[in-house]
Amino acid sequence: MDSDADRFTVHIEVYPSQDTESLSQADLDCDHLEAMSEMLSEQEDPNADPADALPSYRKLRYELCPSCQARFVRDPLGLESSQKFHFSKN
Repeated sequence: MDSDADRFTVHIEVYPSQDTESLSQADLDCDHLEAMSEMLSEQEDPNADPADALPSYRKLRYELCPSCQARFVRDPLGLESSQKFHFSKN
């Protein structure tokens, strides 16, 4: 990776996890292509993203400066910064 980059791009997708141990035979027998086709045909806007139909799905994109990228890689969930207090020096 080029360390002299002016910016960095972070892509994040958030969606429900599929518990493979709780899959039923009905889940395996479901025609997912047919279900997706039905979802698309129900969309009013033909250019709409099918993921918008899923309220628990989010696709995020962030542009980071090199300093923010380093902090993100070190602590992607911001756990360290949420536990620190920042007091002024006066």
